Amino acid sequence: MDLEAFLGLLTPDGQAVLAEAAASDVSENALISTAARLRKGHPAELVAAALTQVRLRDRGRAKFGDEAARMYFTPAGLEQSTRLSVAAHRAHRFAATRDRHHFPAGGNVSTSGEGGPDRAEAREVLELGCGIGGDLIARGLAGVPGVGVELDPLTAAVARANVGAFGLAELASVREGDATEQDPQGYAAVFADPGRRAGSSGRRIFDPKAYQPPLDTVLDLASRTPGGCVKVAPGIPYEAIPDGAEAEWVSVGGEVKEAALWLGDLAGDVGRRATLISGEGTVTLTPEGLGAPEVKSWGRYLYEPDGAVIRAHLVAEVARRVGGWLADPQIAYVSGDELVETPFASAYEIEDVMPFSLKRLRAELRRRETGVLTLKKRGSAVDLERLRRDLGLRKVKGGPELVVVLTRVDTAPVALLTRPMR
Repeated sequence: MDLEAFLGLLTPDGQAVLAEAAASDVSENALISTAARLRKGHPAELVAAALTQVRLRDRGRAKFGDEAARMYFTPAGLEQSTRLSVAAHRAHRFAATRDRHHFPAGGNVSTSGEGGPDRAEAREVLELGCGIGGDLIARGLAGVPGVGVELDPLTAAVARANVGAFGLAELASVREGDATEQDPQGYAAVFADPGRRAGSSGRRIFDPKAYQPPLDTVLDLASRTPGGCVKVAPGIPYEAIPDGAEAEWVSVGGEVKEAALWLGDLAGDVGRRATLISGEGTVTLTPEGLGAPEVKSWGRYLYEPDGAVIRAHLVAEVARRVGGWLADPQIAYVSGDELVETPFASAYEIEDVMPFSLKRLRAELRRRETGVLTLKKRGSAVDLERLRRDLGLRKVKGGPELVVVLTRVDTAPVALLTRPMR
């Protein structure tokens, strides 16, 4: 889909074919026949663009829920976009900071005539690399005005259309431009989402210096405003986090999705935090100045901290909450004798602990006539897929559910046979 074809979708004729495509079967088996039928009454390039959008909207539901039905996407833009729940969480933080520092909300912004708002009236967030506009829209819905800058003309047009689809034209705008050439002076804050995938290959980039633009460049731009926020990969090295920044790792439904560096007025004083988002709401864990947890042998229960908690080095805080300890000081598994409910860790009852041996483990699982078997590991070099094949077990209908956790204590590999506590 090129820019001309996308802009055609925004015309009355384009909207008509888009609606017709949305009401058609666009599955793999029916796609060719649906396209042929639509081309009888509409230009081929318009049909192709409409079908692309319908299929992308279907994929977009995983990140944007029902809102995806009114949004526009590019394949790369959807892949790199922030899911709605995370963007809304971040927007709330921008809004709270704005209110705390009395940044005016809503309305247009008078400019100095040099590309940015007057510092005395600064209230907009400058977003560098806004993609399809997910974060820009979330902040707009939270009442925080902003300007998005996007280098790719097609992606900029898609972001502009999304702003319009949400009725936010008075609060948000999009312009084409190079993020590195922007002057952030006079804006209330900078938000940046540097590219972390390599060109057409889509390979993930883990080195912050290889981000597009590089992390140091983005941090420099953000430092010129009162506050800033920069999305980074969850695996960002701790040494890449600048002094005075707050690092936040975000987990959605138990899976770490992203991390962000909060700067200046937007940074808290906690240094790091883990934020967990689920259908039950959002909870946050921050450092409590605790020492290292006690180290001793396994108790009755095993607690597996959420990935965001582990990334944020907050396992000690979880151990304190459950009255637990570590079996190995280097492994982020907490054990304890009491069952304590916490959103920051999953709990398992330990039924047996044995030195790891394929033969012994296979025999024990067969003896138990195991039903559903889940394999987990931390601190173990065992390939879980290969282990499952080597175990050669058949699921026993009605058999007990078992979670086998492979880890180590010092250098000794162990297998924990556990039962998940719902």
